[in-house]
Amino acid sequence: MLIGFLKTHLRPYRRGLVALLVLQLIQTVATLLLPTLNAAVIDHGILTGDVEYIFTIGAVMLAVAVVQIVTAAGAVVFAARCAAGLGRDLRRRVFRAVLGLSAREVGEIGTPSLLTRTVNDVQQVQTIVLTTADVAVSAVIMCLGGVVLAVLQDVAVSVVVVALVVAVIASLTVVLGRLSPFYARMQKSMDRINHLLRERISGVRVIRAFVRDDHERARFDRANDELFEVSLRVGRIIAAMPVVVMIVMNVLTVVIIWVSGRRIDAGDMQLGALTALLSYVTLIIVSIIMAVMVFTEGSRAAVSAGRIQEVLDARTSVPAPERPVRELPAPGHLELRGATFGHPGAEKPVLRDVDLVVRPGQKVAILGSIGSGKSTLLNLVLRLYDITAGHIRVHGVDVRALDPAVLSQTVGHVPQQPHLFSGTVASNLRFGRPDATDAELWHALEVAQAREFVERIGLDAPVAQGGSNLSGGQRQRLAIARTLVRRPGIYLLDDCFSALDHGTEARLRAALATELADATVLLVTQRVGAAEDADHVLLLDDGHVVGSGTPAQLSRDNPTYREIALSQPVHQEIR
Repeated sequence: MLIGFLKTHLRPYRRGLVALLVLQLIQTVATLLLPTLNAAVIDHGILTGDVEYIFTIGAVMLAVAVVQIVTAAGAVVFAARCAAGLGRDLRRRVFRAVLGLSAREVGEIGTPSLLTRTVNDVQQVQTIVLTTADVAVSAVIMCLGGVVLAVLQDVAVSVVVVALVVAVIASLTVVLGRLSPFYARMQKSMDRINHLLRERISGVRVIRAFVRDDHERARFDRANDELFEVSLRVGRIIAAMPVVVMIVMNVLTVVIIWVSGRRIDAGDMQLGALTALLSYVTLIIVSIIMAVMVFTEGSRAAVSAGRIQEVLDARTSVPAPERPVRELPAPGHLELRGATFGHPGAEKPVLRDVDLVVRPGQKVAILGSIGSGKSTLLNLVLRLYDITAGHIRVHGVDVRALDPAVLSQTVGHVPQQPHLFSGTVASNLRFGRPDATDAELWHALEVAQAREFVERIGLDAPVAQGGSNLSGGQRQRLAIARTLVRRPGIYLLDDCFSALDHGTEARLRAALATELADATVLLVTQRVGAAEDADHVLLLDDGHVVGSGTPAQLSRDNPTYREIALSQPVHQEIR
């Protein structure tokens, strides 16, 4: 999995990898030459007293060492560049893939898991590329080259060296085979911790209000302990590997010295050859240890690569049309015919057989209790989900045939929980229309009843992530102004006045009535009083349409509407 993944995503860096391989080869060859040259100095220089030979070979060794240093530095540069580029590319691809997913796929994978995959999993893959390019390549070349040069020094003793390599690799292969399942558990445990941390931070007020701090600490401690236990088991396995290598290495080193000593005593082997053999054994063992550490991380990187590929391979349930409609003659006409939506595997649909026609200049209120499907209906118009039956048309064109950009420009949405981005007031207002002038921004703020407080802080005032430095009412008004700046033909207002006081809401609704006189407006609300000035009311209950008509007609003929009206303090509602 990991090799195929890297082969695909490292294609743009093939030239850099080739250069890296060449530099690593030169560096390793230089490293392997030094013990052989050292053996020559001992056998033909020191033992014979040839000082000139010693200086000559010494100069050669110095030149080889310089080449080794230069090529090693160059290899590190290429390795870092390839790894950093791969990390950048993967984060970009995962981010774009997530943006292309529908709400259904995001919910199935989970926001905490997507965060982990975009940051931590990509980092694991980037790290394995860096260590592989910087360490593993040279380690493999050094191990093979060391064995070959050891054989050239003395064939009989080199049999022990080959046995050493085989024994170490066999021992470590068994150990490495146990790591992959634990790494998979580690990544899932990290997803769990991210989920709990995100939930704890976003729900801190509720947790404190209900005095559930101890309960939340216990939940986090359980998840943290689970990650600790898995990490501890992985750490024990990794810690055992160097021990295994050192035991095998020391035992076989004793064997090599014993065999070599007997051969030197018999005159079949030179002292310098023994020195070179011991140097090669050390290089071989070091290279094996380095390769093992890389392969150990490779097990974790393979798990991360699979999780990243899962996101990249995910296909949205709301695909873009093959031949999208990119122009609408007169945006604004909205029509729903038999619109039905249900989640896969659900016992019953969330919405069933919804019929609604809204023309420019009309305001339709979607009324119903919590869970009746009001917000889901707006999400279907926005095509965050695709309907499972029926049709939703904008000016006669099915939303599934519209270009997503055209649908976004035609339909403006103000959610119940407004989200502002870190930046400034102006950058948030221009989010959907970057070319909007300051005059247009101030006009939208005035309609949204936000001009007064924005004049105090200024258009360039900083906005924290999520608008946390603003009140709920200020965030809602800025979200309304942001949609007004775009000037769409259809407005979807999802109970977006809930954080406003009655006086501000009354002024805002009056200003919107004038500003949106020619627009198509769908207002989601739970309050009868907020639907009184609508041209038409669609009453939902458990996903079914249980009433449709003007407020006066429903008040007279629909018992569900009258029941909702009687349950609310209508005399306090804004009319």
